[in-house]
Amino acid sequence: MKRICVFCGSSSGKAAHYAEEAAAVGRLLAERGIGVVYGGGQVGLMGVVADAALAAGGEVLGVIPKHLMRAEIAHHGLTELHVVEDMHERKATMASLSDGFLALPGGAGTLEELFEVWTWAQLGLHAKPVGLVDIGGYFTKLGEFIDHMVEEGFLNVPSRELVTIDSDPVALLDAFARHDAEPVDKWAL
Repeated sequence: MKRICVFCGSSSGKAAHYAEEAAAVGRLLAERGIGVVYGGGQVGLMGVVADAALAAGGEVLGVIPKHLMRAEIAHHGLTELHVVEDMHERKATMASLSDGFLALPGGAGTLEELFEVWTWAQLGLHAKPVGLVDIGGYFTKLGEFIDHMVEEGFLNVPSRELVTIDSDPVALLDAFARHDAEPVDKWAL
């Protein structure tokens, strides 16, 4: 994998362990020679991941829409900063620059980005791995709900298996390396 897109909060959350683990993910990606693609801000977990990867000698590409340049305080120390027109172009650009997707804790925007790339994988628009770094159990209940979707017949097992949830980012990256790049047949139950 050349680059992984990291979705995460423009806030750092209440507990210090979120930022500590986000920094560890940034360093890990850089140490493995994997570039970071992310939302381009210097605040919150976004800034923590970017700064840690840069400090470890990694490549970091930010993608930020014009209207968020001030709100998310664009990071101007990146390898590349792509300024795009809107959120749709942001997500499409991040996806095109990436070989996989990791989500760290964040809010509605993080979940929206995660669900969109997961949906794209279900529809066969890409065959890139999708993973959630479950820092401090942040995604545990989401994983339970996703399993509930399967139990209730709204999500098939192959589509469920498109998302890997693990508290260990090393395990996630190892799973990404073994990822089968075959698109899922969404309509097969």
